[in-house]
This record gives sequence, C-alpha cells and structure tokens, in this order.
Amino acid sequence: MKHMNESFPEDLILMGFTKYPWLDLPLFFALLISYTFTLLGNVAIILVSQLDSQLQSPMYFFLTNLSFLDLCFTTTTVPQMLFNLGGPNKNITYIGCMAQAYIFHWLGCTECVLLGIMALDRYVAVCEPLRYSVIMDPKHCRRLSGTAWLVGLVNSLLQSTLTVQLPLCGNQELDHFFCELPGVIKMACVDTTVNEVTLAVVATFLIMGPLSMILVSYSCIAQAVFRIPSADKRLKAFNTCSSHLLVVSLFYGPGIYIYMQPSGDSPQDLTKALTLFYCVITPMANPFIYTLRNKDVKGALRRLLRRAILSKRI
Repeated sequence: MKHMNESFPEDLILMGFTKYPWLDLPLFFALLISYTFTLLGNVAIILVSQLDSQLQSPMYFFLTNLSFLDLCFTTTTVPQMLFNLGGPNKNITYIGCMAQAYIFHWLGCTECVLLGIMALDRYVAVCEPLRYSVIMDPKHCRRLSGTAWLVGLVNSLLQSTLTVQLPLCGNQELDHFFCELPGVIKMACVDTTVNEVTLAVVATFLIMGPLSMILVSYSCIAQAVFRIPSADKRLKAFNTCSSHLLVVSLFYGPGIYIYMQPSGDSPQDLTKALTLFYCVITPMANPFIYTLRNKDVKGALRRLLRRAILSKRI
C-alpha cells in the first residue's frame, strides 16, 4: 500500500501558466465566455438540426454529432480549469485526472475520425448527387458515426491504460491546465519510450488517415464544383465545403503539432496554448463557422426563434 501511495499520489497539481500568475484572472474570464458561447452555439445547432424538417439530411446528422462531441469535449476540461483558475486551489484528484484523460482522448480521437467522415459525406453529395440519398441512408450514417465513436474509445482505452500504469513516484506537478496524455507521460519516473512511440505512431495513423481522406475528397469535390454550370450552385457548394475545411484546419493544425512529434521537442507553454486553442476555441467557433456561411442553418434558426416567440405570445 505504501508503494502504491508513493507511485500514485491522491491529488495532482495542475500548474497551468505558473510563470505568469497574472494570466489566471484574464484566462478565467476568457474561458468562461468561450464556454458559454460553446454551450449556446452547439445546443442551438443540435436543436435546429433535430426540430427543423428541412435539415433532416446526412450533413446535419453529422453536424449534430460534431456539436454533441464539442459539448462533451469542452465539458470534460473547462469546468475543472475554471475552478483551478478562479481560486488558489490548483488540485485535481488522481482518479479524476485519469478519468479526464480517458474521456478527453476518446472524444478528441472521435472528432478526428468524424471530420474525415464528414468530408466523405460532402464528396458523395457533390460528386454523386443522384445517388446521395441511397449511399448515405440513415442506417449507413448511424453506422459511420458509431464507427467514429468506437475507434475513439478503443484508442483511448489503449493509450490511456498504458499511461495510467506509469508510476509517478510521488510526483504531483502536472505542467498543464488539465490531464492530457503527453503531459501525464512526462510526469513518470521510469522510461516512457514505449508510451511516447505508441502515442506518436497511433496518433499519426489516426490523424493522417482521416486527413488523407479529407484531402482526396476535397480534390475530387473541387474538380466537380468547377464543372457545375450554375454560379449559385457553385457558390453554395463552395460555402458548405469551405466551412468544413476551416473547422478541419482549426482542429487538425494544433493536433498535428502536439501529437506527431517526439516528446519534449516543443516549448511547453506553446503546447499548452495550442491545446487550449483546439479544446476551447475550436468547439466555440464551429457553430459560428457553420451558421454564418450556411443559409439553410440561418433560415432554420430564424424559423425556430419565430416559433418560440409566437408560442410565448399565445
């Protein structure tokens, strides 16, 4: 029991930007505002996609999945970060930290795969419009979505379980805002080469696989869009696809930098800032990216608001 207590402390200290304590309060308010907009924006996307009959298509089914993922993704980390930034207590229980690492990695990997599936959906919609409803039928869409969630879960169980077994030898300081696998691996007091190599190899496969699918899909989409005779239809296809590409860039860019290089090769403060970006800013931006560039979603939001106002008057 003594050895277990020494290897795995009851509490961990989340260091955050300890070199810049004056950042705690501004970060607290920035995170609070971002989290509020994330909740409102993604809940709105889910509601309009479910309640508006004109948005009952595979594209909005996957968009609803993405919004639900983003809600869970941010809720896994942001409340704990707000608690730690808002007061002197920077602790998190060891069990809570490991649970956070499991869930965060599961959801992050799921989103990675889901963005690839969404690119495949756009490819079928633009390049095979006559067969779209047959290829992307509801049952097939549910199967694809379930595959993304399952791949994310299996990967998280593998990576997180390997990480949890690393002894910390009483080390309590985690140089991060929350429990992410690369940060936890650095805390270990034994050789972590196997963990680092496994994380990098699997991350490369899970990032580059969907990313390759996205690039191939959009190269085919670009060729198809330029062949569309109607300027309005070309613009609509461009707006829909460019929204997804922007979301992909915001999510994959930081992920590639953090996970696909050897541990310790990047400045830790930059890694923390990029992690905050893709787990806080990107989920907040996603609903705005999709609504501001999508007439269907904006129209559905207006109809939903009108119905809500009329129901209150009645």
